[in-house]
Amino acid sequence: MEATPAAPSPVGDAALPPVGDASPSLAGDAAPPPAGDQADIGIDAERLGRLLGDPGLAWLVGRARQRMARGRPLTGSVTLSDPDASQRRAAERLLGRAPRAGGSLSVRLDTVDAVLRRSGVSPDGLAAAVVALTGPVPLRAETRDREERAWEEAYTPLDALDAELTPWTERIRADGLVRRLVRTPEAAGPLVEAAVRVLRALPVSPPTSRATFAARNLSGAHALDEGTPLATLVLSGLRSLTGFPDGAGARWRREAWASAGLLMDDLSSTVLILNLRGIPPLDWMADAGEPTVLTLRSLTRHTPVAPAATTETVHVCENPAVLSAAADAFGPACPPLVCLQGQPSAAALTLLRGLAAQGAGLLYHGDFDWGGVRIAAALGRSVPWRPWRYTAAHYRAAAARVTEAPNLTGPPAATPWDPALAVALAECGVRVEEEVVLDDLLADLGRGAC
Repeated sequence: MEATPAAPSPVGDAALPPVGDASPSLAGDAAPPPAGDQADIGIDAERLGRLLGDPGLAWLVGRARQRMARGRPLTGSVTLSDPDASQRRAAERLLGRAPRAGGSLSVRLDTVDAVLRRSGVSPDGLAAAVVALTGPVPLRAETRDREERAWEEAYTPLDALDAELTPWTERIRADGLVRRLVRTPEAAGPLVEAAVRVLRALPVSPPTSRATFAARNLSGAHALDEGTPLATLVLSGLRSLTGFPDGAGARWRREAWASAGLLMDDLSSTVLILNLRGIPPLDWMADAGEPTVLTLRSLTRHTPVAPAATTETVHVCENPAVLSAAADAFGPACPPLVCLQGQPSAAALTLLRGLAAQGAGLLYHGDFDWGGVRIAAALGRSVPWRPWRYTAAHYRAAAARVTEAPNLTGPPAATPWDPALAVALAECGVRVEEEVVLDDLLADLGRGAC
């Protein structure tokens, strides 16, 4: 029900509580004195605090302030559901009569404006009274504009990154990651600046521990600890920098950091090899024709693979079954072979970069599916390689021979080493795993073993 004053009802001092009434205002036991030029417009701060500053009218003042922030006029009614007795009494004192009975309490803002003007409490009406009680009311549109300008300023350090990270910086500005990590532009500025400082220093060569890197380049050794906003933002950026594929889980994060030379540890990242030589343990395994595992530690602390032994071609496969079959078939006569075991680990990338730098030619084969070509593309962003039976022609020939091949799943991916391969995959729509073409791969290795 709407509460309206009875007519004629006095709206001067008779409508106000006695001066000795100590009713608290919105700002405390007494309204604050008018600020700035508010004193010039004749607001009676003491009477205003007792009248409109009553806690029972806080809801009314709040609704008026919301309308002002939206740029809406202070007209029409505002309604409070389930008012308590103190809220009804406050409305009665304001309007000079009891509100009408009902489950809710409605007050016309026009009526309140008229009461304040005629009583002399606020000659400029309700809007001036709200400002006097609660402070200036910025328009929401203006507030949003200021906030967006502040966010743009917070993102400014991103401009210092190299052009290769431009797609990432554009995505960061658009996808809201920074806003989710820290809620305000004031907090975002230092976060973005620190992330840029890290990314400009990556990749690290030789690899070093993440804690040591953080101690040297940031506020302390724990600045890049798991779960911190900075670690999350940097991890997003370094993946774009190194081409490390999407993933999840602790092992994936460890490998992603390691792809940029930042090590959480140097033992858990490994690569599977066959017949690479250089140090006595590898020579012994190669003489036996047995696969072995290299850790990232061994690759970064020593040079286990001899340059003289790596000027030849090194075959690279995706799945351990290929390397195991090659060891069974050819033993110590098998040409050098490296197995990624899925996504290339930091150890695998370190090994292959070293081999390429020493003059080895890398030939790569993987699964013919969207996941497989993503692995190949990620590897190609880190080291140069040529396809080993990994083209559109090889895929079409293999797909034609396979019966009941599983369908491709997942989103398509580009095949920059042979754009026709992506087209062929989309047209045939079947998955051909390395094990299916194992005989062809072993035939190639066998010719090298002769």
